[in-house]
Amino acid sequence: MLTHPNFDPIALSIGPVSIHWYGIMYLLAFSTAWWLASRRAGFDHSPLKKSQVDDLIFYGALGVVLGGRFGYVIFYNFDKFLEQPLWLFKVWQGGMSFHGGLLGVVVAMLIYARRIKVDAGRMLDFVAPIVPLGLGMGRLGNFIGQELWGRAADVSAVPWAMVFPADPEGLPRHPSQLYQLGLEGILLFLIVYGFSAKPRPMWSVGGLFIACYGVFRFIVEFFRQPDSHIGFDALGWLTRGQILSLPMIVTGIVVVVYAYRQQSVLLGSSQKGKSS
Repeated sequence: MLTHPNFDPIALSIGPVSIHWYGIMYLLAFSTAWWLASRRAGFDHSPLKKSQVDDLIFYGALGVVLGGRFGYVIFYNFDKFLEQPLWLFKVWQGGMSFHGGLLGVVVAMLIYARRIKVDAGRMLDFVAPIVPLGLGMGRLGNFIGQELWGRAADVSAVPWAMVFPADPEGLPRHPSQLYQLGLEGILLFLIVYGFSAKPRPMWSVGGLFIACYGVFRFIVEFFRQPDSHIGFDALGWLTRGQILSLPMIVTGIVVVVYAYRQQSVLLGSSQKGKSS
């Protein structure tokens, strides 16, 4: 059994200003996304120029923050929102949702793609590989801040089970934040970035990202403690995160299949034109 290091959530204090580790993780996430986007913008098949990366990250940051907050309020605390509508704007009280953040980023990217006259599919394919490492850093921030810990675990079966000092029950738990760091951050990055290393059918990279994230999130929810005010949504075991991930899995698979079928149709039309 392990014990959480009980990090101070405040990384640095300068007078009255305190810098939290979670904020640093967000900064690192956007910095990494900027670096990867700049690198990808240099590829021959890139739809963006390096000079457009700064605006891309700005739009993405707005999508993450606004979408993440709206998603948290609508998906996880809608009753509270109905009672206190202004609570939506109290971002200092915490609360972000990945699924909401994803929708926010998609909308922001579609707006930016239209502004610079780039196909929506090519834009989303460009963005998908630069997202996972940032997600991983966010989960690391959750771990440092002792947020979103896992379910209670049997130490004999899970010797790496961890006791979190902030846990009032003091139970050994799955360090699910680290599971998500490994799956949604590192492994997802390796899969999607590796897949995108060669030219692929439009929409396929974005579809692969959505499907794989949905699968990984669905799996890790079995080890993550459900939100205390929600519990299980269905069947005595299905969580809100799993319900929100199921449409992602289906949508991602459909998009990938569509992308490859469209490519086949285009190739077939091209070959037919040459033979005629």
